[in-house]
Amino acid sequence: QVQLVESGGGLVQAGGSLRLSCAASRTVFSMNSMGWYRQAPGKERELVATITSGGRINYAESAKGRFTISRDNAKNMVYLQIVSLKLEDTALYYCKAHRAGIDYWGQGTQVTVSS
Repeated sequence: QVQLVESGGGLVQAGGSLRLSCAASRTVFSMNSMGWYRQAPGKERELVATITSGGRINYAESAKGRFTISRDNAKNMVYLQIVSLKLEDTALYYCKAHRAGIDYWGQGTQVTVSS
């Protein structure tokens, strides 16, 4: 079992930056992969970025250039840095861990971008 707790969301003006954090109950190094997803109102949940245990990173096309995923194995943390926030980045951001064929999800952290 893996518990994930996201934090760092909030209300931010367009053009601003945020760093989201995901705290895992187990060492992130043991996860096959970890990632960030988001769900905007009225839309499907979508991939933002993933990072594998081997350090391979994948970004959704919409996330390239402004989003950076990283992890700290010693702290069991995964981060998502977002810069130049846009109104369309408003969403509930979820952390996901994949381990031994099972996906684990956090409760999400809300990011709201205002004009």
